[in-house]
Amino acid sequence: MDRGQPDENTLRAAVALACRAPSVHNTQPWRWELGEHSLHLYADRSRALPAIDPLGADLTISCGAALHHLRVGLAALGWRAVVHRLPNPAQPDHLAAIEFQQREPRQSDIALASAIPRRRTDRRAFSSWAVPEAIIGQLVADARAEGVEAEEVVGTARDELLMAIVAAAEAQEADPAYLAEIREWTGVYPGASAGVPAANIPAGSRQYGNLRMREFAPGELLQTNQLRLGEDAGSLIILSTSSDDELSQLRAGEATSAVLLEATSAGLASCPLSQPLEVVQTRELVRDQVLGGSTCPQLVIRVGWAGFNADPLPATPRRPVIDVLTP
Repeated sequence: MDRGQPDENTLRAAVALACRAPSVHNTQPWRWELGEHSLHLYADRSRALPAIDPLGADLTISCGAALHHLRVGLAALGWRAVVHRLPNPAQPDHLAAIEFQQREPRQSDIALASAIPRRRTDRRAFSSWAVPEAIIGQLVADARAEGVEAEEVVGTARDELLMAIVAAAEAQEADPAYLAEIREWTGVYPGASAGVPAANIPAGSRQYGNLRMREFAPGELLQTNQLRLGEDAGSLIILSTSSDDELSQLRAGEATSAVLLEATSAGLASCPLSQPLEVVQTRELVRDQVLGGSTCPQLVIRVGWAGFNADPLPATPRRPVIDVLTP
């Protein structure tokens, strides 16, 4: 890189942070290329899940989360990311071109970046303590700052969302191709560079009150409050956009990252829930019955306080930077 631009070591450090982003079943469906004065994000379609994610929305949202993680990492390293989204219509996999402007890191930049290695997807039951309205309000504001609508789902809308989750699970679990993908990407062996390890999957029931979590391969993660699962007080925040195109999905991924990192900074546990939006019929149900037909649903994020005395979650594996970054 030229003077006035981040050097290669800085960019490698930022990409390493970006690759800590959550992705659909930890597939990490992205790749990065270094340009002379820029960095480029591409979707890696070889890691797509056609049965789980037939619309490809989960993949693009995953890449959007990595893009926001990169922005956060660069800011903490002293660089503002100037992002050009979907810069080349002739290359649909080219999701973003990033240029750089030097700037002094703020304390808030460093605090948010420090949440990246601490963030985990927590699929366990949450405690019976409700999340304060002020924190929910901040998470909603963070999503809206990324150009994405967000709201906490409560009352009858929450009931409709929970029914959509059940209906989506029943439809997917009747599909052999879906079951094959779940077996391939969850319960992965120690040493794997992708997928969800058994150590990050709760053992036993994944029915928390009236919330049904996705069924993965058998897990090894013990619940800390097995006798009180019905008292889970986790909140559900839904992200939505005015359109349902790839740019909207990319933006939704950036908003997802913003919400998850803020939640981590606040001490909350969190878990993205994409299942009700992976089936066309339940996606439409969520749009019409939960959002009133006004916006297009992109992702649900569950946040709450971890169960009392819950053990820290292990980090899920990541592909080495050398495998995802092309000089």
